Amino acid sequence: MALNIVIMAAGKGTRMKSATPKVLHKLAGRSLLAHVLKSGEPLDAAARIVITGHGAEAVEAAAAAPGIAFVRQMPQLGTGHAIQQVVPALVGEGTTLILNGDVPLIETSTAKALIETCAGHALVLLTVDLADPTGYGRIIRNADDGGVLAIVEHKDATPEQRLIHEGYSGMMAAPTAALKRWVGQLTNNNAQGEYYLTDIVAMAVAEGLPVLGIKAHSEIEVLGVNDPVQLAQLERAFQARQAEALMRAGVRLADPSRIDLRGTLVHGQDCEIDVNCVFEGEVTLGDNVRIAANCVIRNARIASGVRIHEFTHIDGEALGASVGEGALIGPFARLRPGAQLGAEVHIGNFVEVKNSTLAKGAKANHLAYLGDATVGERVNYGAGSITANYDGANKHRTTIADDVHVGSNCVLVAPVTLGAGATIGGGSTITKDVEPGSLAVARGKQVALSGWTRPTKKR
Repeated sequence: MALNIVIMAAGKGTRMKSATPKVLHKLAGRSLLAHVLKSGEPLDAAARIVITGHGAEAVEAAAAAPGIAFVRQMPQLGTGHAIQQVVPALVGEGTTLILNGDVPLIETSTAKALIETCAGHALVLLTVDLADPTGYGRIIRNADDGGVLAIVEHKDATPEQRLIHEGYSGMMAAPTAALKRWVGQLTNNNAQGEYYLTDIVAMAVAEGLPVLGIKAHSEIEVLGVNDPVQLAQLERAFQARQAEALMRAGVRLADPSRIDLRGTLVHGQDCEIDVNCVFEGEVTLGDNVRIAANCVIRNARIASGVRIHEFTHIDGEALGASVGEGALIGPFARLRPGAQLGAEVHIGNFVEVKNSTLAKGAKANHLAYLGDATVGERVNYGAGSITANYDGANKHRTTIADDVHVGSNCVLVAPVTLGAGATIGGGSTITKDVEPGSLAVARGKQVALSGWTRPTKKR
């Protein structure tokens, strides 16, 4: 039987006090609507339809993807009116699943349970027991068999009905053919002058069709967002759920209430994360990784044994960033897109790396910039040194071979190559290639001394 998935995303959300359409407000780094769409991805649907209205163009642009269709509800005259608009786009005689675009944490397993229980023959409502059901439609059940008799909207409920704590989540699965028939019979004879989708319950009961209510796994699945307070509360509830999952998988969190996961975090064994860390995009941690407090890591691969010290910012963006085994990063370091660090690399305080590769054992410990550079093994890059990779029109690459020592406060003007074992004297501006094993000191002009031997360290 064909499955239609319909997501209602037309509401304005006036209590958000924002020009942004309600469903586009962010939860854990993604829009509310994106969360709902992702929950429905594993379901084999013949049609996926998003109903838009307020801010329709922005919503449609944000949600556009292969297989997603849009139907506009203009004006917005209630939930029943929304489904009336979508009727011509429904396909087949199977099941239609109706989800809310501002209820972001519905689980795929719950949506699947609605579909399977409906099976094209029953009207199935997703309900939840709420400590505070204010604003939710109340479930009126048959005292004899527990079947659902009606849903009464909060604003139309009597004082006695408002004492009921089982609320309707706004999500349901219905036989498609019956749904089309029912919404065609809706009227707006109510306090708000709107067409309520919940009125179809009474129609199903009158026809003798089974009306069933199944409860969500948890309240977090059905919580909607109507104002910034609810958005913040849902964010914390969602983050708490993710923190618990990380800890149950073996990650040690210094304080589970002070971590934000806004993407995907894949981890190995024996990882520790201190407070106030933020993970975005796709992040992978190897075994025995230690991340200190107040770090932000986005789109990065961190190998085993890495230590990331306080206030480090890693943002791989589209290119990604990677840190090799046993590396030490920070504190106050910044890795930008294309930073690829080998094993045992040291990147210290106030060092920035962008679109550069650093081979095993290379070190830039203080106040330095490496951009568009290829750095060999065991290179020591001095404090205050930079690669001048941009000439105002194009970016050029700097190549630093193995065992090069770059002194403090140097400027390497790309394109330039420093040969293996070369030493660059402190305060030099290097504009020409330096031969392997040479000393280069530039005070106004470059001087290269071939055959110079670096003094050995005293023991």
